[in-house]
Amino acid sequence: MLTRAVLLLAIVLLGASSLGGGPAHAQTAPAQTIWRLLDYIAVDYREAVRDGKVVNDAEYVEMVEFSKSARERITQLPVTGARQDLQQKAVALEKLIAGKQPPDTIAVAARAVAADLIKAYPVPLAPSATPDLARGEQIYAQQCASCHGVTGDANGPDSAGLDPPPIAFTDAARASERSVFALFQVIEQGLDGTSMRSFAELSPEDRWAVAFYSGSLAFTSTDAGERLWKEDAKLRSSFNMDRLVSATPALLGAELGEDKAKAISAYLRRHPEAVAAEQTSGALTFARGKLNEALAAYERKDSRAATDLALSAYLDGFEPVEAVLAARDNALMLRIENAMIAVRAGIANGQPVEAVRGQVATLDGLFGEAEKVLGSSEASSTASFLAAFTILVREGLEALLIVIAMIAFLNKAGRRDVLPYVHGGWAAALVAGAVTWVIATWMITISGASRELTEGFGSLLAAAVLLWVGIWMHGKSHANAWQRYIRDKMGAALTRRSAWFLFALAFVVVYREVFETILFYAAIWAQGNGGAMLAGALAAIVVLTVVAVAMMYFSRRLPIGEFFKYSSWLIAVLAVVLIGKGTSALQEAGYIAVNPLPGWPRSELLGLYPTQEGMIAQALMAVLLIIGFLWNNRQASKAA
Repeated sequence: MLTRAVLLLAIVLLGASSLGGGPAHAQTAPAQTIWRLLDYIAVDYREAVRDGKVVNDAEYVEMVEFSKSARERITQLPVTGARQDLQQKAVALEKLIAGKQPPDTIAVAARAVAADLIKAYPVPLAPSATPDLARGEQIYAQQCASCHGVTGDANGPDSAGLDPPPIAFTDAARASERSVFALFQVIEQGLDGTSMRSFAELSPEDRWAVAFYSGSLAFTSTDAGERLWKEDAKLRSSFNMDRLVSATPALLGAELGEDKAKAISAYLRRHPEAVAAEQTSGALTFARGKLNEALAAYERKDSRAATDLALSAYLDGFEPVEAVLAARDNALMLRIENAMIAVRAGIANGQPVEAVRGQVATLDGLFGEAEKVLGSSEASSTASFLAAFTILVREGLEALLIVIAMIAFLNKAGRRDVLPYVHGGWAAALVAGAVTWVIATWMITISGASRELTEGFGSLLAAAVLLWVGIWMHGKSHANAWQRYIRDKMGAALTRRSAWFLFALAFVVVYREVFETILFYAAIWAQGNGGAMLAGALAAIVVLTVVAVAMMYFSRRLPIGEFFKYSSWLIAVLAVVLIGKGTSALQEAGYIAVNPLPGWPRSELLGLYPTQEGMIAQALMAVLLIIGFLWNNRQASKAA
């Protein structure tokens, strides 16, 4: 039963990495190609047809060819409920082009098909980190200026004789019809039938940087847009990175007015960090609003609604910025986390309204401090390095100790044939972690509740397994006839089913730590210090490697009895740590009540969180381990 439970959790954890992902598709590249063709039609059709007549034969032939290609490519997409509707709309677009309909009509039809395409076949729409315009300018000068010109006027030294000629990024009319996402797509995939090749060898961050830089060349002044952005709170709240990269200035003009749309596009394309900062501030604003709603509900004596709203303030408001804040000011992050626990506990325990109001006011002040910390353009390189180093050492050490103990045990037992299952388990966890990184960084945002539940249930199950393993190992430290046990029992004990149990245990304990680490790393990466983060991760890997080598060295030198004695105590400590972490995660997800213990110490490394429930869970785990160890001693005395 235990083996099946671990295997089931492994499957669940793998599935958790794709929560919210929508339909499964073999590839996103075909959809991206179709989207690019449709965007090209929407922008360039006006160069081919005017007043119902073809004014550029070559351009019109290209429009006919592109619409036909888009329709044919749609038929080759994976089957979904939306594909047939897309095919019909693509056919309708072909007929409109064949009928030489007005450019505005074609643009609306092409963009409608493109929008439905993205809904049915999702592709990444926004950068994972704030684009670096200085980096974009540097790459543009190296890779693009020879054709598109240093200033983007399409008069580069290599532009002569190109058919069609390179795009002029300074053309305001064309720029108003082209989104940053469209530029990113062309940079990534190139443009068939033109001299524009694919620059897929560039990293996604570099492609986004070039897309933003080239998309800003048509806009000369940003002063008006900056004033609008700073003065209009409603405008700021309506923008996120997805909207910035996907909306064209022309589309924004229909909503904001042409002049306002151009001004705001000019500013934000040159300063995308303003949107990133607003998104962070917006998360805390959301948390503030939910806490105020929770207080109002509590004043109405609706404790259930107040509890739900306070929980939403944490999971949907604070949790999205927790990792970034932890990287910049971990002490402040912990103060806010404890204060939010105090609010929920106050509501759950029926404290006076004035007490809860005071707790909410305290949080409001802490949020103000957090906004100042997060308001800086980027975290320092030192802060990013230390955060990446600390997180990986803290999270990796637990998994490393358990996996090394398993490997050392199999080596001692002479069962090296089972080692591939253990290595397969932790390797599969790393692969699953890489998938989670991709999902959390480029496809969807993993919700706070999903994160806490994955960590919580993974920790609890791992703790339960370690409870059994720790007591078993301690018992074997007393076995005078250990070699006989190895000879007579080991062959039966480590069957293929048991080997898969070890695979699942290695997977669970490693993936739990990897899951936590990659979500923090994704947040740090988004702050723009990827190099410092990677350096911190590399330094942590060196430290963990040294620990692993030292453990393996000393485990080989220890007598079998001593090895099991020390290993059992190590496993026991880790079981207590994990039960504390699992309880805390489920408390943060709202699955377990919270009763804080003010003044008690807190240590994430030891899984020590100042709540009654966490302390009780760790105490119970310790008691069970002590009982198991005492029982082993008694049995050993009887045998002696």
